[in-house]
Amino acid sequence: MERALKLQKPQSVTDREPLVVVVLGPTASGKTALALAIARHFGGEIVNCDSVAMYREFEIGTAKPSAAERAEIPHHLLDCVDPLADVSAGEYARQARRILREIVRRDIVLRESVLRESVLHESEQRRHLPIVSGGTGLYLRALLEGLFPGPQRSEELRNRLRARAEKNGVEHLHRILRRLDSSAANRIHANDVAKVIRAIEVCLASHQSSPRASRRNMTELWQEGREPLHGFRILRLGLNPDREALYARINQRAANMFDQGLIAETERLLAKYGAQARPLASLGYKQALQFLRGELDRESALAAAQQAHRNYAKRQITWFRREPDVHWLAGFGDDADIQAQGIATVEREI
Repeated sequence: MERALKLQKPQSVTDREPLVVVVLGPTASGKTALALAIARHFGGEIVNCDSVAMYREFEIGTAKPSAAERAEIPHHLLDCVDPLADVSAGEYARQARRILREIVRRDIVLRESVLRESVLHESEQRRHLPIVSGGTGLYLRALLEGLFPGPQRSEELRNRLRARAEKNGVEHLHRILRRLDSSAANRIHANDVAKVIRAIEVCLASHQSSPRASRRNMTELWQEGREPLHGFRILRLGLNPDREALYARINQRAANMFDQGLIAETERLLAKYGAQARPLASLGYKQALQFLRGELDRESALAAAQQAHRNYAKRQITWFRREPDVHWLAGFGDDADIQAQGIATVEREI
C-alpha cells in the first residue's frame, strides 16, 4: 500500500501540461544570461528566438551565446540557416514547435522511467525544461499565437515592389502600405523592406482573389485563422531595465562589436556571399557595410549603429508591452538578483 501511494503521488505532476519559459525583452537587456541561469538551475534547453542568430557565420554582430555556453547547455535554432536563405516567421514557428515537443517528449520518457522505479524526486522534475529566448517579436508571436493563413508569395509582385523601393526609396513603399493597411504600417518600420513588401502583397493578393469583396488587409487577416501553441503552459519573463542604463549598455555593446572586428567580419561575409546575404541588412552589419562602401567613416558608422540599436530597443519595448501575462523583472538579466527572481518565478510554476 505504501509503495502504491508513493507511485501515485507524483502523477499530478506528470498530468500537468509541460511548462515553456519565455525570456523576452529589448536588445542588450541580458536575455541570454537569464536564460542560461534558468537552464543551469532546472536542467533546461534553450530555443533561440532571434532571427539573425539563426544564420551561420554571422557571429560578432549577433551576440550569440559563446561556444562554451553552447557546449554547457543544449541550444536549438542557432547557426542553422544558410546566409543566402530566408526564414519566415511561419517557418520559424513550425521548427520551434517541433523542437519544443521533442524536448518535453524526452522529459516525459525520463519521468515515466523514474516512476517505474520509485517516487519522482524533486531533482527529476527539473529535466528538459524548454526555454525560448530572443527579441524577434514577430517570431515569438508566430510561435505562441500562430500566424494567419495568408496568400502565397508572388515573386513577380515582390520583384516589382523591390524595384520601386530601389528607384523611389523605402519610404515610397511604406506610404503604399499606409494607404492599404495603416495599422500594419504603424507596426512595421519603413526600413524593414521585406515585411513591408509582404504586407502589401497580402493586401493586393486578397483583393485579387475576391475582387467583389472589400479588400482585406494584413491586420484583419491576422485576427483570423491563427492556431495558438497548444499542450503547453507558457510562462513569460520580461526584462525591463532602466531606459538610460539600457541605452548606455547598447552604446557600449555596439562599440565592442566594432572593436572586436565587426567590419572585418562583414567584409569577409560580403566577399563570400555578396550583398544578397540577408543578415547583412541587419543592425550593425548594415552600418559596417556602409563603412566598407565609403558611405560613412568609422566613427559615423558606429554612431549610426548605436542609434539604430536604440531605436530597435524602443520598438521591441512597445511590441513586448502587448504580450499577455508577462512577469516583468526590473533589471538586466545578468544581475544576480534578477536571475534569482526569475528562477523563483519558474520554481512556482514547475
